[in-house]
Amino acid sequence: MSSEVIKPGKFVSLTYHITDLDGNVLEQNDIPVSYVHGGETELIGSMDQVIAGKGVGDEVEMIVPPEDGFGEHDPDLTFTDDIDNVPPQFRQLGAEVQMQNQDGEARTFYVSKIEGDQLTVDGNHPLAGKTLKVMIKIVEVRDATMEDMAPPEGGCSIN
Repeated sequence: MSSEVIKPGKFVSLTYHITDLDGNVLEQNDIPVSYVHGGETELIGSMDQVIAGKGVGDEVEMIVPPEDGFGEHDPDLTFTDDIDNVPPQFRQLGAEVQMQNQDGEARTFYVSKIEGDQLTVDGNHPLAGKTLKVMIKIVEVRDATMEDMAPPEGGCSIN
């Protein structure tokens, strides 16, 4: 077992699962998520502070209120229309719809409800407005390498 602890400059891998306060699993990630602690990667809530000083095998539980997680639910991002005004490929729950405002900013909306001849799309994150319980397990802590600290590649460049 490694004696490395999480502090700035350490490469950290962790698994987690998120439930609501009733214990319903909302998201589960059994494939380790990795980042360099103290870098630019943003973690939900104050997770980076909660896991600081922890080591491999440690498990941490935290409660994340909406304002520290995915924000409050914004009713202005929910729209209902006659289903006949919606293209057929979007007439199913969970369908993703890209919408653009007058400034050209794009946002993904999801079909969240279909009742009778009415269809509702919602631009809020599915976990917006929810208090979350996050269970974290630390699976790796080591010194970060230069490769770990390099930004992810977004394509290839030709010199």
